[in-house]
Amino acid sequence: MSDREQLLDILRKAYQIEVDGYTFYSMTADRASKPAVQELFGKLAADEVQHQTYLKGVAGRLDEKGPAAFQLGPRSPEQRAISQAVFTAKFREQAVASEFELGVLSVGMTLESNAIRYFSSAAQQAGEPEVKGFYQFLADWEKEHYEALQGLFNAIRADAHAASSFAPF
Repeated sequence: MSDREQLLDILRKAYQIEVDGYTFYSMTADRASKPAVQELFGKLAADEVQHQTYLKGVAGRLDEKGPAAFQLGPRSPEQRAISQAVFTAKFREQAVASEFELGVLSVGMTLESNAIRYFSSAAQQAGEPEVKGFYQFLADWEKEHYEALQGLFNAIRADAHAASSFAPF
């Protein structure tokens, strides 16, 4: 497989990861009945669309620019991380004792963890610094999602345990 084909294969797989994330997050936002939950998963879905746009842009420039197609400009502040306004006491309050929210946070963490592993592996396999940096950028972006979801999951689970007087071990 040529270098170009190998890069395109990685981009195709990465794109599918983003499509899967978007599908899950948008379906979750649509199904959620609580506004803070809808907002969180709507924002995550929008971030996955941004990731898809990055990947399409790279693929479209690959033949013309080669490894330079992977160079990214700086992200704007609203692209750097999920808005902290979404991760508020309001979300925790609305998600109290809700198996739905805990379940979707858990699945979201799994999706993000898989994406981090994939993009980190792609970064390690890349020979060109621009390509390596691009995949590390995507891994780091997914890590922001994972850490935010994990923080919420842990907080909501602790709230549920406290409310039910459940203290394992």
